Formats: sequence, structure tokens, C-alpha cells
Amino acid sequence: MRRSFCRIWISLFCAALVFNTGITQNKQQQKQPVDYVNPYMGNISQLLVPTYPTIHLPNSLLRVYPERDDYTGDVIKGLPIVVTSHRGSSAFNLSPFQGEEADMKPVISFSYDHEIIKPYSYSVLLDEQEINVRFAASHQSAIYEIEFTKNKSSYLIFSTKNGNVEAYQNSIKGYQLLNNKTKVYLYAEFAQSAKRSTKENNYVKIYFGDKAQKILIRYGISFISEEQAKQNLKREIKNYDLDAVANAGRKIWNEALGKITVADANENNKTIFYTSLYRYLERCVCISEDGKYFSASDAKVHEDQGKPFYTDDWIWDTYRAAHPLRILLDPKKELNIVRSYITMAEQMDHLWMPTFPEITGDSRRMNSNHGVAIVADAYAKGIKDFDLKTAFLACKKGIEEKSLAPWSDKPAGWLDQFYKDSGYIPALHEEEKETVPEVNAREQRQTVAVTLGTSYDQWCLSQLAKDLGDQNSYEFYLNRSYNYRKLFNTKTNFFHPKDKDGKFIEPFDYRFSGGRSAYYGENNGWTYRWDVQHNIADLIQLIGGNKAFCKALDSMFAEPLGKGKSTFYRMFPDQTGNVGQFTMANEPAMHIPYLYNYAGEPWKTQKRIRSLFKEWFRNDLMGMPGDEDGGGMSAFVVFSYMGFYPVTPGIAAYSIGSPMFSDVKIQLDNGKIFEIEAKNNSSENKYIQSATLNGKNWNQTWFYHDDIKNGAKLLLQMGSKPNYDWGTKMPDTNLSAESIK
Repeated sequence: MRRSFCRIWISLFCAALVFNTGITQNKQQQKQPVDYVNPYMGNISQLLVPTYPTIHLPNSLLRVYPERDDYTGDVIKGLPIVVTSHRGSSAFNLSPFQGEEADMKPVISFSYDHEIIKPYSYSVLLDEQEINVRFAASHQSAIYEIEFTKNKSSYLIFSTKNGNVEAYQNSIKGYQLLNNKTKVYLYAEFAQSAKRSTKENNYVKIYFGDKAQKILIRYGISFISEEQAKQNLKREIKNYDLDAVANAGRKIWNEALGKITVADANENNKTIFYTSLYRYLERCVCISEDGKYFSASDAKVHEDQGKPFYTDDWIWDTYRAAHPLRILLDPKKELNIVRSYITMAEQMDHLWMPTFPEITGDSRRMNSNHGVAIVADAYAKGIKDFDLKTAFLACKKGIEEKSLAPWSDKPAGWLDQFYKDSGYIPALHEEEKETVPEVNAREQRQTVAVTLGTSYDQWCLSQLAKDLGDQNSYEFYLNRSYNYRKLFNTKTNFFHPKDKDGKFIEPFDYRFSGGRSAYYGENNGWTYRWDVQHNIADLIQLIGGNKAFCKALDSMFAEPLGKGKSTFYRMFPDQTGNVGQFTMANEPAMHIPYLYNYAGEPWKTQKRIRSLFKEWFRNDLMGMPGDEDGGGMSAFVVFSYMGFYPVTPGIAAYSIGSPMFSDVKIQLDNGKIFEIEAKNNSSENKYIQSATLNGKNWNQTWFYHDDIKNGAKLLLQMGSKPNYDWGTKMPDTNLSAESIK
């Protein structure tokens, strides 16, 4: 009897185990790409700005995130209505309140709990007020559900920082001035009737009664007018069904994220990957509203002629990986972005390609003029349905007629003439005072960074000239693209600032001299040693050939900070995520781990990529090594997790790394699939043993855009030890600048 009972018990236990396992497997099978997104990843920064858990739809105008200092802040400052630039300015505020009217303020800070953020929705408990909040976003409109749980007076407070709001019977209208030419407009309406409203300077109080109740608010945002904000709302949100808006947003996110499918038993890898893809999809922002858009470039409303208009793009950060990723995943959208920037240049007082286009205009931040890289990369990869002649002219004028001084929108001056005559930006000695009016006092000259960045920009310009058939301009700018040589110090094999007399600044320390902006930009000389994206073959020769080049790369990852962390990061707050002198946290370093591929030691690229991800990218609150910059670094993660990277925007090629996944399928715009299969892939098996591309033996560390644009399969055999013979074939001349004519 006991044996029978035991057999029955064991049978039941096994059946239950199988049943529960089936449930677990079904749950995993039902998990969709958006379910892997963790908006909290990186919300506590290593040093500077954390990532923001933004609620939005891909590339859409309306974005919000909780108004708090960072994740550790235990209060939120009201409820957000719209963020008008990435991690930047917000406009308007909504504060629900229960209690005495005399205790209200324009913006109320709330203690909160039980916060849940999805890419498309938000919910939170304002615990001391005992108010439940739900939110869902559409493209240019959104909906709130405010649940008041007390039998006390219930209010909503709408406020603006620099503008006006007015209450009507069951609606709110208003605007906020963002700068002297750009306004954002609000139209909101309620499902319930308000009892009364009161205007107080720049805010209104709406009273809904003295009982527990749910208030539903839907609203639209516009950069054109209050009436357009209303039209945006009516077009997108037909009723007060918050769940319907959230479900629609979820579907949109799954479609966008689902363009790439990955196979991996490690759920954290999927979370890091899809979270990075979500962050890349925040920008650029489409600001077309019913076929019209407001442009801060000329402070006018324009018809978009059926071509959606985009802005809010920090090009210095995003040209490296975010734009190349969009070319791969959504070339039509990238085409409209390129068109938008050409149009912006035409709308400005000068025909200058933008460098930092934002809702409020081109802020001209950072250094160099990398808008030309976006155009050159798009054209090289087959995106050609735009006015190339105007694009070339706008890029040329931006480089030739605008000052090369960082963070400046002034016309070219003495520094620029010096560059034209001598081929480099002259540096000041540490005791010299700045006298050039175009130079920003805080950001200084960044002489090496600007010289190297402009050399690359001029190479990009030479490629556009070649595409136009302008041989004279092609040869002229190709010659200029070698200007980085003017600052190469053959005694040290570093790029070294020179004064106006052509003498190297001495004494000099490539870690610390000049701080973050006198000679370099946000980073020290070790990072800018490798900032010749367009001619790596020539850089290898300058440093002494393949072996010397790889040894120099090795030394970067081994070189100590040289000072205590507190001192080092006071000088270089952007240069975090260090491995020796290498910084994983700043965009100019992202291509560096791939450079071993160009000098015959690709196994070191494979090793380094894997170690960097293990060290600096994690599915937790401190999972990002530094400023994410709205897709700049996240696109690097997406590419590198898939196993390849666009080292040189403007050259239609990709460098192979070490994929994190056993299988990746990329759905191309033409319906074809590019697949990367990594057999025997694991954390230990990170080294490529052999490869085929479309069944053909592939013993090189790169492939071209043309190789994959119509669908392809890259098959990698992975192993635990390096194969020192695979991938040692040197890149051909198409992966570096042509020889000087």
C-alpha cells in the first residue's frame, strides 16, 4: 500500500513538474521584445548624467519621464506633460492634489511608491496623497488616469514655467516659451465635468469635488499652435480608453524592436540588447504634424511635402553608430532625416549643415561638423534620393564658412584661416590667454580634436565631391583629409598640439596636459591617438606598422590613470568606464576595440569586446558606464552585441567583433533577412575559429554593406581559444582613404 501510494505520489509530482515546466516555457515563449526592455538600466550614473526612463513611441514628438533628480531621488515634482529635448527641458506640469486649497502650489513634490515604467506606459502611487496614477503615450498625445482615493477635495493643477495656461469648461489650453522663437502648445480635456477652475499667474487649479473618484485627462502637444495640439489629440486618441492607448503603444514597440530577433539562453543579454535598441529609438524626433512642422531654423511653419521632418539629434554622438544602425534597420527614415537636415541648412541665415539640431534650433555644441558624415554614409550605402548638390554645398559651407571653434555659431575667423593655411588648429601654451573671440571660454580650442575631426569631415566631403563628379573638389578635400599628419609627433607616436609657430607644446603629458578641452575634447590624448577613422591604414604606418600598432593599443588598455580617481575624474568627468586609459563611456573611443582587426590581431578585438561588455554593461541601475547621449552609446551596444560595427561612417563596410548571441536575424527594409549565426557561442567560446558568408569561406574581418543589403548569412564557428590564423588578411584599400593624388 505504501509503495503504491509512493508510486502515485511520484507520478503526481512528475506530472506537476512537467505541467509547471510547461507553464514556464510558455511564459518564456510568450515574452515579446518589449518585455525585455528595462528603462531603469543605468538610471544611477557612474559620474555625470544617468540614463532616463523615457516613455515614448519610437522617434515620436511626445516624450516624458519622471521629474526627479535621478533614480535615487525619493520625490517626483508633479507629473510630466512633455520633454522637449533629450534629457533636457520639460514643459508644463500636472499636479493632482487632495486636501485644502490653501496648501496647493503650482508644482507639488510627491513621495512615491510602486512605480512601473514601460516604454509605452507609466504607473505610480503618490503614497502620502494616496493617489494612483496611470499614463500611456501616443505619438503627439497622451492620456492620464488619476485615481483619488480619499473623500477630500480633489484638484488638478496645470502649470507652465514660462508661458500661460487657461481653463475652460472641460479643457485646458496653453503654451510655454522654450526660447525666443520656439513655443510648445498644450490642449487637454477631461472625461469628467469640473466643478470650477481658478487662474493663478502661470497655473490653473481645477476642482472636481469632495469624493474619491477617477479623473481621466487626455491631451495633445504641438509646436505649431493650440488648435494643432487639439487636432493631434483628436487624430490619435478617440476616447478615454487608456488601456487601448497602452496596447497600441505596446504593439508599435514590438514591431520596432522585433526587426531584430536574437537567440540566447542568457535573459540579461536580451534585456541589455533590447533596452539599448529602445534607447536608440528615442531620437531623432519627427515633428511633422498633419503634414506641417515648425522649424526653429527660420521660426516658420512649413508644409513637409509628404516628407516627415526630424530634429533633436546630437550628431557628434550619433553619427558614429546610431545613424548607421538606422540605415540598416530603417533606411526610409534615415532618408527623411538627411532631407530634414539639408532643409534646415536652407532655412538658416547661412547654408550651414546643422551639427546639433534641436527643437529650439541648431545649438552648435561640441566640435567639428559631422553632419557631413551622416550624408556621406547614407549615400555610400545606397540612400540617394536627396539633393546631393545642395547637401555638398551645405556641408562645405559649414566647414569653410563657420568657425571651427567648438560650441560656436560664429563666422570663420583667424583660427579658421590658420587651419586653411597651415592644416591644423594652433594651440596656446598653458600660460597664454585666449584672444580669439570665436572661442568659447569653457570649451576652449580643443586643437587636436578639431584638427582630427575636421580632417575626417573633409574626407567625407571629398567622397561627396567624387559622387558629384567634381574632381577638383575631390582631390582638394582628399588632400586636406591628411591634415591629421600635421600634429603627429613621430617621437611619441601621439597626436600632439602645436603652437602657431609650428612647435609642439612642451612639456606635455598625454594623460593630463590641457585638461578636457584645451587640446582634446572631453577625453585625453590617449583617446585621440586613434581618431583617424577614415584612414586607419595610414595611422598604422605612422605608428610603425602592424606589430607596433597592436602593441600601442595594448598599452592603452594597460596604462594606469596616473592620478587618484578623484583627481582624474575632476579633470575628465566624461572619460569614465576606464580600462587603463581606454574609456568605454565616451563616443570617440567606441571604434578603438575594433582596430586590432586592421593590423592582423583580430582575436584581440574579440577578447576585448567581450570583456568590455562584462565590465561595463549590465542589467541593473548602474549598467551604463557613462553618458548615454540618447542613442549614441546604445547603438554601439546593439551593433557589438550582434557581432559587427561600422568603424568608418562614409565607408560602406562593417568590422566583425564577437557576437553575444548564438543567432541574430535582422529584418531588412526590403523584406530580406541578414542572419549572424555563432555556433558553439558562449561566454567562454568568444573566439572566431572560422567563418562563411553565404556559404563562401570568409577569412577576413570585414564585410560590405552590399554583401548583406539583399539578405545574407554570416556563419561563425566559435571556440574557447584564439585562432591566430583567422582574419589576418589585411583590409583592402576600400577601407581607408585613397592615396593623395
